[in-house]
Amino acid sequence: MTFPKQHFISFFLLSLLISCNSPQITEKKVDSGSRPISKTYKVPVFSTDNRLEKIESITPQIHAMITEYAEKRHIPGVVYGIVVDTNLVVASATGLLDISKELSATTSSAFRIASMSKSFTAMAIMKLRDEGKLSLSDPVAKYIPEMSGLEYLTADSPDIDIENLMTMTAGFPEDNPWGDRQLDESDQMLMNLLTDGISFSNPPSYTFEYSNTGYALLGNIISRVSGMPYQRYIKENILMPLGMKHTYWEYANIPIEQLAIGYRWENDQWKLEPMLHDGSYGAMGGLITSIEDFSKYVSFHLSAWPPRSDPESGPVKRSTLREMHTPKFPTLNTGATDFNNKPCATVSGYGYGLGIHTNCKGLKLVRHGGALPGFGSNYVFYPDYGVGIMAFGNLTYTSPWPLKKIEKLLFETLELEPRKLPLSDILRERKQQVELLIKGWNPELEQELLAENFYMDKSREHRMAEAKEIFDKAGTVLDTEEITPYNQLRGSYKINTEKGFIDVFFTLTPEKEAKLQQLYLSFEPNS
Repeated sequence: MTFPKQHFISFFLLSLLISCNSPQITEKKVDSGSRPISKTYKVPVFSTDNRLEKIESITPQIHAMITEYAEKRHIPGVVYGIVVDTNLVVASATGLLDISKELSATTSSAFRIASMSKSFTAMAIMKLRDEGKLSLSDPVAKYIPEMSGLEYLTADSPDIDIENLMTMTAGFPEDNPWGDRQLDESDQMLMNLLTDGISFSNPPSYTFEYSNTGYALLGNIISRVSGMPYQRYIKENILMPLGMKHTYWEYANIPIEQLAIGYRWENDQWKLEPMLHDGSYGAMGGLITSIEDFSKYVSFHLSAWPPRSDPESGPVKRSTLREMHTPKFPTLNTGATDFNNKPCATVSGYGYGLGIHTNCKGLKLVRHGGALPGFGSNYVFYPDYGVGIMAFGNLTYTSPWPLKKIEKLLFETLELEPRKLPLSDILRERKQQVELLIKGWNPELEQELLAENFYMDKSREHRMAEAKEIFDKAGTVLDTEEITPYNQLRGSYKINTEKGFIDVFFTLTPEKEAKLQQLYLSFEPNS
């Protein structure tokens, strides 16, 4: 039996989808400081790390793109930035933050970022979870008794838990733009909404549907559990530790020369949108910040990748951030396109206050947008590349940038490359042994290398005959390439021959002395 390349790709995609749908562990019961840690694991690295220099080189193109985009869409002002790891590499602005005062937008201007606030709320919940003060599986009614009287759609509906609110699966209806106008409402209004009764669009835990109200409730839980207003909790436990000293909840507290004023474009002119004060719905979209401040937040998210053994630093653990970056209820969008507008299916899902997408080329991005009357904002970061981009605009419900054009610059023009997993010592050793095995089928080597299932799954005689047939088709061996690791215990390599190449794929067992459990050979003739 051979294992053609297309079968492996199908196997990989199936594995991806299965992993996306796997239940997520939400409890932390082991003290990570007490566990033994591998001394041989090698962290993914950049083969050649010239990302910073490459991105700096396209600064003029980025600025021209965004300026043209803002002018065509009548956005008064746009501020933007690109982060590489912890460095704000590109940061600039175009247009005005206040038309009447003719104040130019700058990277220190304070823009309302609307729903981009949601991940801060989610991070606060995760911090409380990590501290043992709540569980994501706790019913919301445990903290908000007013939830206990809700009329569910079906008798088999599960109680709404905290994770339902985090992942937009509580069954609440999509509430844009109604929810936007509730930003400055009081806590009492939010509780009255519950006691009067909420209209459900779906049973809980059934499907994703975007809900601002769910995040307003998370803000209320943060206040009740922490014993302080959620705004203060997030400021003291997230903003200040990250050095975000110019990020606000209430616009009235911002120096006038820094505050971006919101507008809508109507009847060929800009009209003022009313600025909303902070209130009970602030947890879904109330933050006001600058590109300079927000870049620190994006850098913190990027710091979660790759998994490693470095000391922790930051408001929450790296593993907690990676939980936030994991999609729940993922869906396959077969109609998606790449940055060249060519068909490219994408698996997408919502994590904790963040949207996660992986396209047909394996490009993973984590993102969120924000839109309120007078404002539109977006940020996207690419964990495997250590790069994040962000832009804020002061026009109602606008997208502030030509994202696909920017992605094309980054990934096609600059040809940015992701981190690559170094070859583990055990894979290197086993690869050498596999090479010897398929050449000579030495019994002593087989005894040392092969797992107990190997000849149970396919007899020795069949494996030897199959390998001989493939090598006979391939002709003279020219050279053998390095192995490409898929993880610590699985990889593939090519044997180049006069008539094509032999693809060798193998995977090892979970035993302490990992042995060969699976081996596939396939021949690809020259075209």
